[in-house]
Amino acid sequence: MADSSPNNLPPLSEATYWAILKDEIEDAIVNQLMWHYLGYRFDEDTQSWNTDAVDPDWVEAYPDPPDFIESRPATVKLTRSIPKPNKQLLKEQLGFKGYSVDQLVPRKTRRATMVNWLLSYQKDQAD
Repeated sequence: MADSSPNNLPPLSEATYWAILKDEIEDAIVNQLMWHYLGYRFDEDTQSWNTDAVDPDWVEAYPDPPDFIESRPATVKLTRSIPKPNKQLLKEQLGFKGYSVDQLVPRKTRRATMVNWLLSYQKDQAD
């Protein structure tokens, strides 16, 4: 299992967000970022996921962290967990205008959802 400690993950920064949107960061790393900020921690000793810091609603649906790139239901859940005032942070904070029609594939739209969730997480931590 890859180490998803914050030391091995890119920082939550505008550069990281754009790198995710432009597909410059591997899917596995993007998923690890999501897992980390959702609270999932991999315990090397037990070779299992510790979910003590994960919202119970997430743990019930995903006792092991989901692959957000591959799982539409997990991404839908992620979208629904973004508070309404934070739904437009991609546009408001990054000036992201969306993908062109030829780029509208599930993989890219799911990456955009993950960035919006991370922006929302970061905003809520700052408030």
